[in-house]
Amino acid sequence: MNPQGKSFLALLFLVISGVSGCATAPNENRNAEGNEAAQEYTDPKDPFESVNREIWEFNWEVLDAYVLRPVTVGYVEVMPQFARTGLSNAAENLEEPGNFFNNMLQGKFAPGMDSLLRFILNSTVGLLGTIDVAEKMGVKRQEENFGEVLGVWGLDTGPYLMIPARGPSDVRSLTGTIVDGMYYPLTILDTNLAIARFLIKAIEARASLIPQEEQLRQAVDDYAFVKNAYFENLQFKVTDGKSGENNLDEEDLEDFEEFESLLEDYEIDAEL
Repeated sequence: MNPQGKSFLALLFLVISGVSGCATAPNENRNAEGNEAAQEYTDPKDPFESVNREIWEFNWEVLDAYVLRPVTVGYVEVMPQFARTGLSNAAENLEEPGNFFNNMLQGKFAPGMDSLLRFILNSTVGLLGTIDVAEKMGVKRQEENFGEVLGVWGLDTGPYLMIPARGPSDVRSLTGTIVDGMYYPLTILDTNLAIARFLIKAIEARASLIPQEEQLRQAVDDYAFVKNAYFENLQFKVTDGKSGENNLDEEDLEDFEEFESLLEDYEIDAEL
């Protein structure tokens, strides 16, 4: 990975740790708390910042620390790698029809047909998606969500939202998530299968970050970093990487998408 990519990945794990290494005296702590309480948030994209920050702390300091991470560690220890890969492939295969429609709605016909072909091949020859036969044949995954479709159509993101047990989002992306859940076959999954799919994706995303956890333990403002990276990543996706000079390169984007998927995959989707 290039130096820029390493720096970006380092910042991601600063966010994951959420630990400040600066010790302050009791009076300084009280002053800092008073200043924070009196702070006026002026980011036009984040009109609910005071509430969003509280939810962010709950998501990471409680849900991740006491639920997601312990479950992930246990899962990685007891589940064979071939089984993990098969379950992850099957979960992703269920999203291919959505990728097909979302690509088509943006005029991306070749990627759309790739998504359709992947679903047909992997659902049949690939044993219900557990084996990624299409990848072995050179047919790459073309992931697109309906939130990106709305962005291409010119709809603004709306306010930034930090959602309990879900993480960073915005009004446009939430709308896209609801639509994505209505695509076949997601719409016909029963509750148990739908929950299993989201748990698999969340655990695998969290597992990808475990090896680097101990490397970095300090963040200046993890909330602000996540918010800025979130919007940068949204813009990158909507414009296919053509949003300006400050875009993430491909390796950086892959690093952030792992982190973003960890945040998104807490969600129990609208069809449950």
